Amino acid sequence: MPILPQAGELAPASPYVDLDRETWIGLRERTPLPLTAEEVEGLRGLGDEVDLDEVRAMYLPISRLLNLYVGAVHGLRGALGTFLGDAPVAGRRDTPFVIGVAGSVAVGKSTTARLLRALLARWPEHPRVELVTTDGFLYPNAELERRGLMRRKGFPESYDRRALTRFVADIKSGKDEVQAPVYSHLVYDIVPGERAVVHRPDILIVEGLNVLQPALPGQDGRTRMALADYFDFSIYVDARASDIEKWYLARFRKLRDTAFTDPNSYFRRFTEVPEEEAMDYARGAWSRINRVNLVENVLPTRGRATLVLRKGADHRIERVRLRKL
Repeated sequence: MPILPQAGELAPASPYVDLDRETWIGLRERTPLPLTAEEVEGLRGLGDEVDLDEVRAMYLPISRLLNLYVGAVHGLRGALGTFLGDAPVAGRRDTPFVIGVAGSVAVGKSTTARLLRALLARWPEHPRVELVTTDGFLYPNAELERRGLMRRKGFPESYDRRALTRFVADIKSGKDEVQAPVYSHLVYDIVPGERAVVHRPDILIVEGLNVLQPALPGQDGRTRMALADYFDFSIYVDARASDIEKWYLARFRKLRDTAFTDPNSYFRRFTEVPEEEAMDYARGAWSRINRVNLVENVLPTRGRATLVLRKGADHRIERVRLRKL
C-alpha cells in the first residue's frame, strides 16, 4: 500500500501529468475521426474490444498529440541546423520521427500501434507512416534451441538486439531503404529469405515487448546505445496482470478455434487434444514465461515511456499519464 503524505507534507514529485478518461476525451477538441468502423475492425487484434467510440475518445487525441510532437521536433531540428550553419539541401526530407510502443503480451499494444499508424497517416504533414514489430528480430527457432532459449522466447536475450538497433539507427540516419527480417506467427519462426523493406518514412512505429529496455554493457564493459535512445516518443500500454492473463487465455482459446487449425500452424497440436488440456498448457505458458517476462523485463520499463495508457478490464483506456517536458 502506498504511503500517503501527512498533512502539511508535499506529495512526491512525479514526472507525469496524470489524466483520467473524461479529462483526456476533453482534449480531443474538434479533430475529425478519419477512420470508419470497418477500418477499426480490420486493425484491432484478436480479443481486443476496441471500437470506433474508443478510437474517437482515446486514440484520436493521441494522434493529435503526436502530430504536434512531430512538428515541434522538426522545428527544433531546423533550429539546431541553423545554429550549426547547415544549409538546407534541396529535396532532402526531415529525419524520420520514431515512436516506440511497448507492453505485455496480449495487452493490446499491436492494436494500439496499428491504430496509430492509420490515424497518423491521415495527417497531411506526415503521410508515410511505417510499422515494424520486433518479432522479426527474434533469433530463429534453431538458434534459440542452440542457445537453450526456446522457453525464454520473447525475453530480451532472445532477440538479435544489435541488428534491431542497427535497423532503427539506419532509418533514423535517413537511408533510402532499410530491410528487416519477417516473422510468421503461423509457423512461430523467422521466414527464411523474406524481408520487409522500409523506404524513408515520415514516421516509424516500432512495436514490441522490450523496446524500452535500457542499454546493457558489452563484453568490453562499455554501455552502448539502446534501441529507445533513437525514439522521439514512446508509449507503454498498461493493465493489471490479472486482466492481461484473462485476455491472453481468451485469445489462446479463440486461436485454437481459428489460426491453430491451419495444417501449417506450429500450434496445431492443441486442436487435437481436449480443450481443457490445451488451456492447461496456455495457463502454464502464461505463468512460467509471459508473466515472468512481464514482471522481470517489461513492466520495469514503464517509467521510461513518454505516454502510459492504463487499460481497465474491458480493454477501455481508463487513465493516461503523459511525461512532463
